[in-house]
Amino acid sequence: MIRLEPFTPADFPQLQAWIDSKQLLHEWSGALFSFPLSDDALHWYLEDSNVPGKSDVFIYKAVETATGVAVGHISLGNVSPRDQSARLTRVLVGDPGQRGRGISTRMIREVLRIGFTELGLHRISLGVYSFNQAAIRSYLRAGFQQEGILRDVVKYGDEFWSSVEMSVLAPEWRAGQAAAQSAAPVVSTKSVVQLSPALAAASAAPLLSQKASPIKK
Repeated sequence: MIRLEPFTPADFPQLQAWIDSKQLLHEWSGALFSFPLSDDALHWYLEDSNVPGKSDVFIYKAVETATGVAVGHISLGNVSPRDQSARLTRVLVGDPGQRGRGISTRMIREVLRIGFTELGLHRISLGVYSFNQAAIRSYLRAGFQQEGILRDVVKYGDEFWSSVEMSVLAPEWRAGQAAAQSAAPVVSTKSVVQLSPALAAASAAPLLSQKASPIKK
């Protein structure tokens, strides 16, 4: 499982180690930061964040509960109490060796829970570069819907990158939660029957004519 904890200055070295190239930094943050990622830039990033009722951005590290190890980063920005909306940004599974394990989907689902239940949001949107198909699949699994494409919206080197716009609304998220709960397996319980002493003794006797059925794995 994944839990989200506030991102703090103590987490700067880990994030800086994860973002080890100019291209990865640009994919993660657009033009917000310059490479290499500095402490000063991250202090600015954290200013006025993570204060319920006051902040318009909430920045988290993702921690794997089984190990207590930080495995990713995610933020919810542009929080508008008036419009009850926010923007999901800065999603990163840090260790490349941990990618493909569903960590990003669990991070996204947890931040959606926070946004819709704790912050009372109605809409959460995001933009993801069109070449990042793994991320797009994670967002779809978490309940986002594609709205459109901003074509050639960013130039990086000699290339133009397009951005896929996606969003999820609170009623859609709640419907997804209800469907997931109804699909969960139900453990049935058998009623206990009190046998008479004679029947109990008979049922305990070995049935020599029967063999145990093999268990199929």
